[in-house]
Amino acid sequence: MAVPLTSNLRYREYAVLITREGLETGKLIVDSKAKVDRVFSVSQGLVRMSIGRLKKDLYEQIINTFLELVNDSP
Repeated sequence: MAVPLTSNLRYREYAVLITREGLETGKLIVDSKAKVDRVFSVSQGLVRMSIGRLKKDLYEQIINTFLELVNDSP
C-alpha cells in the first residue's frame, strides 16, 4: 500500500505533514503532505526510487490518520 505525497501544504483533511526531520533515512527535497485519503496499491516492480524511511512516530501518525478515516466512513 502507498499514499501519494504533495508539496501543496494548504489545509487538507486526512493529510499528514512530512518534513526532513520526519525521515529516519533518505532526503526529502521539499516539505510535503501524505494524502492518507488516497491510499492505493502499487506493484513493487513499478517503484523506481525510494525517497527515504519515515521515523516510527510519523509512520504511526499516518496509520492512525488512516484508521480515523476508515472509522469515520459510513
